[in-house]
Amino acid sequence: MSFIVFEGGEGGGKSTQARILYGRLCQKRHRARLLHEPGDTALGEALRRLVTGPRQTLFSGWRRSLTQPLDGSQLVAQDIWLPITPVAELLLFAAARAQLVEEQIKPLLQRNLVVVCDRFAYSTVAYQGYGHGLDLGFISSLNALVTQGVKPDLVVLLDIEPTKGLTRKRGTAEMSKFEVLEADFHRRVRDGYLTQANADPEHWLVVDAGLPRQKVTQLIWQRVEKLLG
Repeated sequence: MSFIVFEGGEGGGKSTQARILYGRLCQKRHRARLLHEPGDTALGEALRRLVTGPRQTLFSGWRRSLTQPLDGSQLVAQDIWLPITPVAELLLFAAARAQLVEEQIKPLLQRNLVVVCDRFAYSTVAYQGYGHGLDLGFISSLNALVTQGVKPDLVVLLDIEPTKGLTRKRGTAEMSKFEVLEADFHRRVRDGYLTQANADPEHWLVVDAGLPRQKVTQLIWQRVEKLLG
């Protein structure tokens, strides 16, 4: 069994590469499962919609409508999402992670499947810790509680300069509340990821997400092939 996690800031292509890897694993006849965090449980899906999107009509009817305001002014992007404090955001993501570990990740690993997960505990360290400035010690303790000691064999970090990543994401259907945050936030998130990677190079693979997609895929597969071998 192997547990492989994809991490990275906005627009790095981690979700795409996670899907590519999952497809290749299946093609090579590995028993595998692709998961997304938050998501892939009833609780996780509900919390994902609450915290990160979708971008268009999640809160219409009880939040401001996404149609043109009556006074003719432009709709402010932040009004699309329910205001959630960084601490509340942290706890909601932790709840989704706890459910995913118990309901999906642990049982799948016990059945000797290769589990590929789009985001895991490292996102919380990067986004809520480095990005929002919440206490890293508390986040570490919380992550230890909800992951129950489950750790990936490999963390693939798709690293990209934040302004390039945001340019990729803006205007797509996959945009979330995080894209409207200031550039300094995303730079702190990137620093958080690189700090985690540098602290554990044995288990992290940092890939330049600006490389051609096929090259990124090749670099990831080379490392995964060694892991599975």
